[in-house]
Amino acid sequence: MIRHIPRWILVGTVLLAAVAGFINTVGLLGIDQRPLSYMTGNLTLVGVGVSSGDGNAAYLAGMLVLLFLAGATLCGFIVQQSTLKVGRRYGAVLSIESALLFTAALLLDRGTASGAWAAAMACGLQNAMVTTYSGAIIRTTHMTGVTTDLGIAMGHWLRGEQVEARRFLLLGCLLGGFVLGAVLGTLGYRHWGCLALLLPAGTTGVMGVAYFIYAQRHRQMM
Repeated sequence: MIRHIPRWILVGTVLLAAVAGFINTVGLLGIDQRPLSYMTGNLTLVGVGVSSGDGNAAYLAGMLVLLFLAGATLCGFIVQQSTLKVGRRYGAVLSIESALLFTAALLLDRGTASGAWAAAMACGLQNAMVTTYSGAIIRTTHMTGVTTDLGIAMGHWLRGEQVEARRFLLLGCLLGGFVLGAVLGTLGYRHWGCLALLLPAGTTGVMGVAYFIYAQRHRQMM
């Protein structure tokens, strides 16, 4: 399946993994150590809050889960189809993600907790988009599945089975991209605080515009 995904899409996917790593790091460093790009941690915090009687902690974590879900739902409404095709509204999704991250940066800089919800919704949008166009074989906002897939591929390779080199390359690059994003997110937060989210906001905005231009040229050539 991976070999049928265009190279420019795969490069963009790795870049989005870096965006997610950046966002998640800002959340962990600046928003009460709360993960923004994956929901396993937040669901755990919901359980911990409920069991310990800390309703506020459970509420805050639960809202992040609900907003991530809302972002994924919005992506499903916008993109609709489940296969990759130039002309589908990936640019719109990236533009909305950019707007949400700009909003998150400004709200969090003012100390408004709802900025974290905007960032979580942006991550839900992104993850749903990549899941849609990759046929549910690629994730960018969390690396558990990527690490699992890499381990499976390595196990098959050790058994002497043929595994396409492109799979190893992609999975390794996704992991590396996420870590690179975390490094940049740490440096960005140290210098600018939550306003560092303006960097992934600008990145996704540029990616959205680039896709619009590419899709327009593709239609003109047909």
